[in-house]
Amino acid sequence: MLPPPPPLLLLAVLVAAAARPGCEPTRGPAGGCPRPSAADSAMCVDLQLRTCSDVAYNRTVFPTLLNHRSREAVESSSEYILLSVLHHLLEGQCNPDLRLLGCAVLAPRCEGGHVRRPCRHVCEGLREACQPAFDAIDMAWPYFLDCNHYFSGQEEGCYNPLEELRGGLDFEEALPSGHPPTSIRFTHHSYAQMVRVLKRTAAHCSHIAKTYSIGRSFDGRDLLVIEFSSRPGQHELMEPEVKLIGNIHGNEVAGREMLIYLAQYLCSEYLLGSPRVQRLLNTTRVHLLPSMNPDGYEVAAAEGAGYNGWTSGRQNAQNLDLNRNFPDLTSEYYRLASARGARSDHIAIPQHYWWGKVAPETKAIMKWMRSTPFVLSASLHGGDLVVSYPFDFSKHPQEEKMFSPTPDEKMFKLLARAYADMHPMMMDKSENRCGGNFLKRGSIINGADWYSFTGGMSDFNYLHSNCFEITVELGCVKFPPEEALYTLWQHNKEPLLNFVEMVHRGIKGVVMDKFGKPVKNARISVKGIRHDITTAPDGDYWRLLPPGSHIVIAQAPGYSKVIKKVTIPARMKRAGRVDFILQLLGTGPKKFLPGPRRNGPGLRDPPGGAGPHGEPEEPLGARRQPTAGGSKPWWWSYFTSLGQHQPRWLLKY
Repeated sequence: MLPPPPPLLLLAVLVAAAARPGCEPTRGPAGGCPRPSAADSAMCVDLQLRTCSDVAYNRTVFPTLLNHRSREAVESSSEYILLSVLHHLLEGQCNPDLRLLGCAVLAPRCEGGHVRRPCRHVCEGLREACQPAFDAIDMAWPYFLDCNHYFSGQEEGCYNPLEELRGGLDFEEALPSGHPPTSIRFTHHSYAQMVRVLKRTAAHCSHIAKTYSIGRSFDGRDLLVIEFSSRPGQHELMEPEVKLIGNIHGNEVAGREMLIYLAQYLCSEYLLGSPRVQRLLNTTRVHLLPSMNPDGYEVAAAEGAGYNGWTSGRQNAQNLDLNRNFPDLTSEYYRLASARGARSDHIAIPQHYWWGKVAPETKAIMKWMRSTPFVLSASLHGGDLVVSYPFDFSKHPQEEKMFSPTPDEKMFKLLARAYADMHPMMMDKSENRCGGNFLKRGSIINGADWYSFTGGMSDFNYLHSNCFEITVELGCVKFPPEEALYTLWQHNKEPLLNFVEMVHRGIKGVVMDKFGKPVKNARISVKGIRHDITTAPDGDYWRLLPPGSHIVIAQAPGYSKVIKKVTIPARMKRAGRVDFILQLLGTGPKKFLPGPRRNGPGLRDPPGGAGPHGEPEEPLGARRQPTAGGSKPWWWSYFTSLGQHQPRWLLKY
């Protein structure tokens, strides 16, 4: 794991720049520098600033909006140096958006000898999205990104500096003659090709599909999702949500391609009237994230299939293994499980986790999980041929291999079998094949019984949310040759569909009060399974359960609990509907259910807003302990060599 950029290295960069000031902002209410007019005497020159080399224009103007009168003055300014290191300070968040926005001020666009200002609404949208990242490191919003001062309205002819951020990814890639728009091409897809295919697929099936980004990689690539639903873009009451994630390790590319193919398959089959696909997409909201680690993929793809090493491109651009980067809640679970009455589900993220290095890709997944009530998930990997399920961390940490089941062991085995039993190679009886050592286990295994590790995404899903996630190893070759991709698709198409359909096993329903008002964050407990799930904001819930009889309890603070017995037949493939109507407790002083404690002592969420299930929201940008006693924040050392021109406007006090 590479450490954060060392202060000495960045200080060397700062010292190399002569500390020539631009305009120093005042600390008064107005702040900022005097707003220059669009000078008639402005001098248009070629843009030669390295940090701004990828903006959508090639001519800039002097003096700039900050009154810098030469390239040298810009390059030696504290504003420019901040743009150069900001992506490191924010650990990749809002990159490259903030840099491009800052370049629009430091190196303004020159057209016809006049400054063309960036749009105010773009600045405002970016500030709303990125302000939490600045707050998390105790840094003030840079004065030169003041949306009311250096930006213009659309009526004034402004431009969007982020418009070409994706480098033409909306451009339609020409298909070979005779190929329909959803025709699957069994080939490896570069990042640009992947984005084009997903957007083209969503456009072709716009009534059931749409694309959206859950965030950015460290190098600024969108983590692009395509979703399928009868009403794309919104959660529907009683409709379960499923996510499939590929390429968490950049050099394990089969999952990435399988999800690109699956997106095209779902679109084309729906349009062709496939009863199975139409039924699935009309009753389920399916989210596909083909590449969680697009930066790592670029490293692996540069070597190419057949030449890629076992680890080249595995990590993200920060050299972090994303499947070791999630909070270790499993250790906390083992501690809580031994304590009587302690609640061991929806475990809070420990404060100290945010003091370490958390990848922007990891934060994006956690934010995604908070915004969507996922029920089921699979992470697609490569390197072996087996399906594993939680826990991935051994209940005895010193044991590298030890069976460590969750309270939902039976359900997890059913989910794993739903994939493995449909996979022809996983069911192949040859012990000499890829994954043959798992043959006697039916090609499924408890993760910790295979090998134990902490910080995995599957354990985090189960212990922090309602979501059940399995891990699928798709084959022994991490970067298969192109000619193997069609066969891989044929082997995995049916398992993928069968697994997604498993989201309809168990029970579902709505929890409401006697007036029909939904009760969000109500707990659904099953006797004998020490793992509760909670209702979504609309009061709906989904509880994956194996066949058999179960005692189900619904409860919420301020309400009496309701107990029901349900029986799930072995062949039942649709979730049974079980609604609960909770009665308010007496009209006297409000009584709350004693219930099990949610967290044990010594663990708490960092301060922040509330998540969708009532839990405090983690500050996704936090990575250092807050300062105390008025001392300077940890990042101030990056700017100390600037002397009197230090950017004190970044300090909040």
